[in-house]
Order: sequence, then structure tokens, then C-alpha cells
Amino acid sequence: MADIVSVTRGSSPLVLSMPHPGTGLPAEVAAQLNARGTLVEDTDWHMRQLYGFAERFQPTIVEAQLSRFVIDLNRDPAGVSLYPGQATTELVPTTTFDGAPIWNTAPDETEIARRREAYFRPYHDALAAEIEHAKAQHGFCLLWDCHSIKAVIPRLFPGTLPTLNLGTNSGVSAAPAVEAAATAAMAGSSFTHVVNGRFKGGWITRHYGRPAEHVHALQMEIALSAYLEDEAAPWTFAPGKAASLQATLAAMIEAALAAATHIERTKS
Repeated sequence: MADIVSVTRGSSPLVLSMPHPGTGLPAEVAAQLNARGTLVEDTDWHMRQLYGFAERFQPTIVEAQLSRFVIDLNRDPAGVSLYPGQATTELVPTTTFDGAPIWNTAPDETEIARRREAYFRPYHDALAAEIEHAKAQHGFCLLWDCHSIKAVIPRLFPGTLPTLNLGTNSGVSAAPAVEAAATAAMAGSSFTHVVNGRFKGGWITRHYGRPAEHVHALQMEIALSAYLEDEAAPWTFAPGKAASLQATLAAMIEAALAAATHIERTKS
């Protein structure tokens, strides 16, 4: 299991989900990819390093080890599009975000079903278990789904993406006060930002975010340009650029945690 998902259990209600930082490729999958596919370029690079500041919150971290090209852990396992009418990638992507083919031998339905059981299920079993553990210990869970993406991808969105893209499935996956607290902290920064814009939250946010059941889920999609030297290989982390971003993310998480704690204590 450790080569599929790693879990670092913390002592707070905060759970950080990291479904796309992995670059691992099982041998049978690597053999099917073309040269472009083996570059695994649509990775959410350096998530653990970027969120290193979060240690102060004592979070639980659930981190995928395999590339999203194996199977995308933030897509509906039934294969239903999360963004009908908009370009996106599938449960098992057939192309890069830019639309470049990635397979010599594209996986068929039988292979996709095998990957769903072998790779998708273990991540979500682990994530669901940690959400339930947080609820058992604290009465609620704040799930922060960590993502990043290139700022310019014409196939997916026009122009340049805002640096910070907060998603709550249009207000469904977190209590309004939690979204408002995170938004206020984000708005106080110098970064361009949007709430429930192009990225409203993927399957993780939509599936687990149930405020009535004491789980508040927010997705944070960050433009890679905010913390990398360049949005291209070798995808080098830029500590100087990242510092102000990390301060803003810390303020957002702190505000969301405080709001969620207040809501849940009021309920009880």
C-alpha cells in the first residue's frame, strides 16, 4: 500500500488530501505509455514541500504516490464528467491537459476497472478512514484538497488562470462561514483569486464534503507559476516565490479551521 498511498496521521481536525503529486508508474502501466506520457507532466509538483508550513496545524496528510496518468483519484470513478460541456481529462486520462496523446496502447474498460480496484480504491479507503478518524477525535473534519496546475492551458481555460482557485462545489461542500473565512483570508493577499470559478472542486471535494455530516471540504487549485521557477521541466521549486504563497495558504487554513471549529461547537 505504501507505494500507492502514504498516510501521516496528525492530531487535529485538518486532513490534507494530495491526490496528484505522485510520479510513480507501475511497470505494466509504464509499458503502455508513449514517450510523452512517461514525462508525467500534469503532476501537482512539490505538494509536500509547498505545504510544509502546515505542520503547525498538526494535519493528517493523505498523499498519492502514483501518477494521475495511472488513474485520476479526483475523478468520478463511474467515469462521469465533473464539468459537462467543458474540456477535461478522464478517470484514466487519454491525453495531457494540453491534449497530447500519452498512450501507445490505450487502456480498455477491463484495464480501467482493474486500475480502479488496484489503485483508486486504496487511496479513497485511506482518505475515508482518516476523515472518519478526525470526526471521531474532534467531532468534525476540515478536508483541504491540495492541487496545482499550469497557469496557461488554452484547451482547459482562456487566458491566464488566477493564482488561487478556491472550490466548494458552488457552496455545497463546506458551510458558508467556512468558505467565507477562507475567502476573506485569500482576498487579503496580493494574489489573483477566484471562488468556484473554472475549478469548483473535483470528485474528492464533491464526494466527501458534507457539512451536515461534519465534513467541510475545500479544494485549492494553485497556479504553478506561484511557486516554481518555471512551468516546465525540471519543475524546480522556488522557495523565495513560495514564501508569500505559503503565508497566504496558512492564513486561509487557519481561518477555515477557526470557522469550522466555531460552527461545530455551536452545533454541539
